[in-house]
Amino acid sequence: MTATSAAAEVDAETRSILERAAAASFPPLPAVHHLLSVGVCVRCIFRMFGAFSHACSCASLTVSVLHSFLEEHDDSVKSGSCSCSSTDETCCSVCFGILLPTCHQDDGVTPFDDTSCIDIITSMVSQAVQREGYQIDEFSLEISLPAVVAANERAIRLYMKQKYGNENWFKDEIFSQQTMSVKEALRLLIVPSLEKQLDVKHGNTSFRIRLTYTHHDASLKLNSLLPNDHSRKRKTESREGTDTRRNSTYDDKQILSETDSFIHKTLEGIQDQEFCSLFQLPPEKVVKPCNLVISCLRSPIYIGGRYLKLSRNVSQSCWIIDDERMGESSVEEIIGENVRAICRGDGYKFHAAGREDIDVRMLGSGRPFLIEVLNVRSIPSANEVQQIADKINSSEKKHVRVRNLKLADSEIWSMMREGEAEKQKQYAALIWTSRSLTDDDLQKISVVKDMEIIQNTPIRVLHRRSPLERKRIIHWMEIEKVEGSSNYYLLHLCTQAGTYIKEFVHGDLGRTNPSIGAIVGCRAEVLQLDVTDVKMDLLQ
Repeated sequence: MTATSAAAEVDAETRSILERAAAASFPPLPAVHHLLSVGVCVRCIFRMFGAFSHACSCASLTVSVLHSFLEEHDDSVKSGSCSCSSTDETCCSVCFGILLPTCHQDDGVTPFDDTSCIDIITSMVSQAVQREGYQIDEFSLEISLPAVVAANERAIRLYMKQKYGNENWFKDEIFSQQTMSVKEALRLLIVPSLEKQLDVKHGNTSFRIRLTYTHHDASLKLNSLLPNDHSRKRKTESREGTDTRRNSTYDDKQILSETDSFIHKTLEGIQDQEFCSLFQLPPEKVVKPCNLVISCLRSPIYIGGRYLKLSRNVSQSCWIIDDERMGESSVEEIIGENVRAICRGDGYKFHAAGREDIDVRMLGSGRPFLIEVLNVRSIPSANEVQQIADKINSSEKKHVRVRNLKLADSEIWSMMREGEAEKQKQYAALIWTSRSLTDDDLQKISVVKDMEIIQNTPIRVLHRRSPLERKRIIHWMEIEKVEGSSNYYLLHLCTQAGTYIKEFVHGDLGRTNPSIGAIVGCRAEVLQLDVTDVKMDLLQ
């Protein structure tokens, strides 16, 4: 096919689209021409009158083409005598150029030839995915637009109502019934090209591509036009909503999202009459297009199993006091860093079914845990998960070992939390007593079955825990004398989760009652403590 014949075919397709739209959905052509003259782009005109599905795939449908069509079919339109023929078709007063893309990025303004503008945007998205090294088999597309887009669209609708509301063809419902949102239209434009560029399908998946459009100047002006009580309320909420844990990038995006959400709700609460008194109808023409930020994010993945802690100088989580680390390392870091490295995630969160003190070993079948890995670039295979386990278990220091490491779903997190209160835990404690225990003392301990104790928050944790009274159950106990000693014993016991074992032995100055010390009538202290079993049917 020659270039001439190809161009003729495109012209024929464009003319066919315009003729179908004029016959089916469009208002009278003078009204269409008037929309062009106030700065509404071709795609927004088609979108607002329910004809976008015809136009979305036609790149040659521009302002000049539509104006030429109007000249042929509407005697009131004369070439060169109206403002729409000179309209900058990259910046629409409704969509701000989003549907006929020109956008500002960090490196300046990026104008696109309309015949390839969507492909260029999707190419930029593809480059962002490749640059970050994501491995994907599907994607979902999220679009964030500034609230001023919705405000300007409403302004155009009310302007049309003011101008044509008394004419027979105009109905109040014409927009609400037929309008496709800018987000829907952009998705319809971009998704097919994205699927081609990325060679994967669009769907409901954990990997999300987000297009965030902003327009700082127009958003500031919109906010200044809102009623004063709304503006004051927003400023108060902004001052009181500071979260020092967020980094600045996340914080800026969060504030922007919250502000737009607030403005949307405010606009919805303004009646048409008040809206017309607050805003210019029609909205002023737009010179500067939106700023576009492309970001990619994968929902967290979970890798779980059971860990054994074999050292009495390793905490469960990273423990730093006054810039000084407590212990050699932590279970959280030993497991989490190895998982993060393989998954190439931005970070991780460590979740466990309970915890043990730094000087307490975790033995037996181990404690259930989950590593929540954030924004991973690749989801590990079963072989890679096994490599993680092998690396941890073969460490020279042998502080921590893992069992049954595997990919898990987010439901296990809820199951682990729900099962914490019901689980039982078994311990082995080396204890010292201030006198040698008699056979009668040993018997008193061994006959205990489901004994209820009351524990007030231990003195050693009062600085970080609320002062509460807790009822706990000691299910059973066994005690044996350490050979060759007179005051040392090995105590085995099974308790309800959440029992403070050290305090149960020494009594914590009467804050735990009864205690081992109270049962045998002498002082008792824990010298060493191990968790020997966490009874949960989870991650076995």
